Amino acid sequence: MKGVVRDRRVRGAVVLGLLLVGCVLVWRTANSTGGGVEAAAHGGTAQCARVVRGYADSLAGQRRDDNSQPGVGVWGGGTVTARCGVEPPAPTTDACVSVDGVDWVWRPAKSGEDRRVLVTYGRDPAVEVAISDRVGATDDVLVEMSRAVRAIPRHARCIGDDDV
Repeated sequence: MKGVVRDRRVRGAVVLGLLLVGCVLVWRTANSTGGGVEAAAHGGTAQCARVVRGYADSLAGQRRDDNSQPGVGVWGGGTVTARCGVEPPAPTTDACVSVDGVDWVWRPAKSGEDRRVLVTYGRDPAVEVAISDRVGATDDVLVEMSRAVRAIPRHARCIGDDDV
């Protein structure tokens, strides 16, 4: 009789252990960042929730990946990524382009990265978009992203040489 009770306890412990491992795996999958992208500090704001609802289902011919990070959009396994909730850039002399009423400041990519990085200017919170160098249609990506970003009111704009 003692052997039967011990076998049941061992089986119960094994089943409990497997359930715990399964729960951890499900939790990690549900909270994965997709493409290695982490949420920005202010990604959970109401403004970012509106922006995320406007993210396109596909960008640069890539489908939008599933992820649960607040403010984050990932397309094509990281070919294009977006993070709403980054700190707005300070006034800068960096190159800026206006796309459909949304100003984007070019940011240098980190050393060794093959990406173009742009951040909205004049909107708080700001949105950062990183686009793989393999994507030839940066302007198409910015047109789609600008539609989503317009949910955040503009309070400043880039100025050019003609404005000085």
